[in-house]
Order: sequence, then C-alpha cells, then structure tokens
Amino acid sequence: MEQQGFAMGSLNLKKYFLAKNLKKDLPASIVVYLVALPLCLGIALASGAPLFAGILTGIIGGIVVGTLSGSQLSVAGPAAGLTVIVLNAITSLGSYEAFLLSLIIAGIFQIVLGLIKAGTIANYFPSAVIEGMLAAIGIILILKQFPHAVGFDKDFVGDERFIQIDKDNTFSGVLEAISKINYGAIVICAVSLLLMIYWPKFKKLAAIPAPLLVVVMGIVLSLLFTNTGFALRDKQFVQIPVVNGIGEFFGLFKMADFSSIGNKQVWITAFTIAIVASLETLLSLEAVDKIDPIKRVSPTNRELLAQGTGNIISGLLGGLPMTAVIVRSSANVNAGARTKTSAVIHGLLLLLSLLFIPKLINMIPLSCLAAILLITGYKLARIALFKHMWHKGLDQFIPFVITIIAVILTDLLIGVGIGMVVGVFYILRTNLRNPYFYHIEQNGNKKIIRIRLAEEVSFLNKAAIQVTLTSLPKESHVIIDGHNSRFIDPDVLEIIHNYKHNAYTKGIIVELENIKPIYEVPKLKELMYNA
Repeated sequence: MEQQGFAMGSLNLKKYFLAKNLKKDLPASIVVYLVALPLCLGIALASGAPLFAGILTGIIGGIVVGTLSGSQLSVAGPAAGLTVIVLNAITSLGSYEAFLLSLIIAGIFQIVLGLIKAGTIANYFPSAVIEGMLAAIGIILILKQFPHAVGFDKDFVGDERFIQIDKDNTFSGVLEAISKINYGAIVICAVSLLLMIYWPKFKKLAAIPAPLLVVVMGIVLSLLFTNTGFALRDKQFVQIPVVNGIGEFFGLFKMADFSSIGNKQVWITAFTIAIVASLETLLSLEAVDKIDPIKRVSPTNRELLAQGTGNIISGLLGGLPMTAVIVRSSANVNAGARTKTSAVIHGLLLLLSLLFIPKLINMIPLSCLAAILLITGYKLARIALFKHMWHKGLDQFIPFVITIIAVILTDLLIGVGIGMVVGVFYILRTNLRNPYFYHIEQNGNKKIIRIRLAEEVSFLNKAAIQVTLTSLPKESHVIIDGHNSRFIDPDVLEIIHNYKHNAYTKGIIVELENIKPIYEVPKLKELMYNA
C-alpha cells in the first residue's frame, strides 16, 4: 500500500492547496526556508562540497521528497550527521564526481530498503529515547546558535556534532564566543527574540509571520549599524552563490563519474551513506510524529522510497546526501504547518532566492536567523518536558536523560544508540519483573496461592519464575494459571512441570490451569485479530 501511495503522491497535491491549510502552511514554509538556508550552506561547507550543492540538496529535499513523502510535517535536506562521511569520501575517492556516483547508488539502496519494508525498524525505538533525542537537539540548537547570536561566526553553520570539523567542541565554541562578542549582532538577536516571543500575541498583526519580520528588521538594523561600532562583518551574513544569468546557473551543476563504477570504495561509501541516512531519517520521522499536533503516523517505507529517489536525483545533479532533518522539521511544526505543502514551498523559495534575489538574501544577518533557532531549541527542550518525563518514573527518565547527554557529547546516531542500549535494558528489567501476578486467595480456612502468568512469558523470565517457585512455603496449595498467556517459552514450561512433579516432597499441592503442553509463537494475523 505504501508503494501505491508513493506512486500516487504527485497526483494528489491539489488536495493540499486548500485555503484552510495554506493559511498555516505558507507562513510555516517561510520559517523553514529561513532556517534551511544557512544550514544548507553550512553543511556544504563542512562537507568540503561546493556551496551550491547544499542549496541544491535543500531544493530537491523540499520539492521532490516533499512531494513523494507520506509524512506531512517532516522536511528533508542535507544532513549535518553525514558531513564527516561526505568529507572523508570526497578525499578518499579523489573527486567530487566519484562521490556523486556513490550517492546515486546509495539512493538505489534506500529504494530497495523501502521495497523490502525495512522502515518498520522505526517501530522499535523506545519512546523515552525519542523524547531524549528531541530535547538534545533543542539544547544543541541553543548551544550551537549562541555564537552566531553574539556575532562570533567562526564555526560551520549547521555542524551539530560535539567535536567539530575544526577540532573544537560545542562548549569551547560557546566560551570563545563570549570573549569575542559583537554588540551589533547581540542587539539584532535580542530584538529578534522579542519579536518572536511577543509578535504572535498581537492577533490582528499575526498574519505577518514573525520570522519574516525578524529578517526584515535584521537587514534594516544591519544597514543602520554600517560605519558605526555596531557594524557587522562579512562573515556575519548569509552567503549564497550569486548567479548572473541562466548560463552561470547551469554551470553550477556537477555530473557523476560513472567510470568509477568498478571502484570498491565507491560501493562501500554508498552502503555507508544509505544505512546512516536511512537510520537518521527514521529517527527524525518518529520524532516529528511525536510533536505533530494531530498525531499522524508517517509511512516509514514510503519515506525510504522518497528519500532514495531524492538522493538519486541529488547525485545526478551534483548535490549532497539528504535525510529527513529534525531541526527543519521541528521548526516546521512549531511554525504551525499542517501539510507537506510547507516543505514543498520552502524548496521553491530556495530555488527562487538562488535565481532572482541572491544579493538580497546575502544581506540577512546570521544573528537574526539564530534567534529563530533559539526559540525552536527552547520549545524542544522546554522545562515542562523534563517534569513530564520525571513523573513517568525512573524507567523512562533515566534513558531520556542519558540519551540527551549522549547526543550532546557525541552525535545523533551514536547518542541515540547509547540511549537505545539503556532503554532496552530498562525494558528487559521491567519484563523480568513482570512474568506473572502473585495473588493469595482465601478458601475457607485454607489459603491458595494463585500465580497468573503474563501474556508473553519468555526465556528472560525463567530465573524470576524459578526463584518464586522454590521460595513458596511448604504445604501450600498453588495454582499456576496460564489463562492469559499466548506464549510460554519451552524452558519455562519445563520448570513448571518439573516443579509440579516434585512439589509433593515439600507437601505442596500444585494445580495447572490452562497450561498447554507446547506453545507456538503467535503469528501476526492472530495478534491483530485478538487485538
């Protein structure tokens, strides 16, 4: 069904262009565009690729993947998590064109993953880990945007990892920024933050998106600060390639080197990109679904098909690897988007700005864009979220916090991997503690111990059940009830039957209720029917 939806995706766009949706999607697309623009450039720079490649990838991610994707709120574009892989690949392969061939092959791999329904792996990410990833991204946004907010623009915009390309880290970047403040940038950021917070409260004026107003204000203030002590430097503005004519525009595209098809390293790079990009996409998709106000569930396999198509086209035209990106997607959700029209329009805006107004775009101060991302970061890592996770218990709170720390101190995939290990540990711990329900019943003067087994009793429950049975008092009357059990592991069954046969030595009477001689693993159709 997902493949059919994928094929029909481009034919059903008309239903998204409804007035009630456009009223939300159009302002949101402007916000995403303003967030995506510097990120596309920064990721291209950090990857050792042409700046145009970053913008091109954002355009394809918005228009192509946005159209084909089944997700209504995720936004695709170049991913910061792949910068090191891309940088190393370009160096090891010897040319950017050979890398582009790897990207095309990676896209084909992703389509295969979608066809074999590998996207279902997203269903196994623990909720606490996803919440922790979102909060970590929010904190990273605040830490990474702080230097730009105060006018220290040394770091690569969009480098979200702890250890950066320049070997500094997130914290050292913040400390260095404090010592090299530009007061003009601080003023622009402060005014931008006030506009972002208070402008939406004026309902009669809220039709004008606050981020658009922030950008206009940033340009005006930067012009007013010219030739004063508050003047901004060239590095403190957006920098996109200026194209003079259609000939120069087409000259920016790169062609893949298909003669490198026999190079083993090309295939290794392709496989690496496909796996990492797919995992990051699935993580982002799961996270966006969690913050979707309407709580829609995105089709993961269709997303892999869309991402694979986008990466093939990106490789053919000279772009970078793309994924569903949580920063842009979060900004999209927080800006009030309702459908994928927002992602498509943001791609069109990137294209139009590159073609027609590059000089105007290059007048936007990075400090006002930093303010937009600071607000987005705060919404993702709000204090209320920490309180909510604390009240859910330590089994949820500890994986949540460890995921946050791990993502901040490493990168998205490593951090989530660490969080997954901790999350799975607590899941197994809970499972070990709940293989049965222990209840003492009164039957006249006689007490009966009823042990009601859980729905699924696995090998992991073996030790807990063994300890419980051997610790039962002598001369007890024990009923082991398997009425609710769909599956009992053979090892556990052996323990139960052995206990029944040998319990008479302790004067214990054992009754087995609804315990089958053997259990088969329930099939998916049976589980769905019973549910």
